[in-house]
Amino acid sequence: MALSKDKKKEIVAEASDLLAESKLTVFARYPGTSVKSMQQLRNDSRNNGTQIRVIKNRLFKKAISKNENYKDLDTGIIQGQLLYAFNSQDEVAPAQSLANFAKIEPQLEFVGALTADGRMLEPDEIKTLASLPSKLQLRAQLVGTFAAPASSFVRVLAGNVRGVMNVLSARATNISQ
Repeated sequence: MALSKDKKKEIVAEASDLLAESKLTVFARYPGTSVKSMQQLRNDSRNNGTQIRVIKNRLFKKAISKNENYKDLDTGIIQGQLLYAFNSQDEVAPAQSLANFAKIEPQLEFVGALTADGRMLEPDEIKTLASLPSKLQLRAQLVGTFAAPASSFVRVLAGNVRGVMNVLSARATNISQ
């Protein structure tokens, strides 16, 4: 079914807004992916703030041309059946969502990505980004790093108390025998 002119303008405006807000926009080919799998991808991606959209390439190119950061980009690689992953909160979440999905559906293929500062990333760079820990994982590692000295100190103090308790327990056992 053909889209009306108003619907096309609405899609371009939405894509332009998503591009402007997104810290990283990843696009990938998804030939042969079932509707059920695409729904699963959308649901899984929503958990980390990533929005998955299937937009006609011509309309997406118009959205790119409306954004100041992307006006001078070569959009020649935007060809074929593509999906677009946007995230306004996390720089690596779109790449991670699609990489995790690609483990289940290997036909998914990264084509490129747009950073918030207007740079085009190659598929290898996207794969590298996808292997990085998420913000939540980094925060957990940071908290663990800060907590490690305190927990080590508590273990040392408990070790001294435990040693005294073991000595007293051995003495009590020897006295009662």
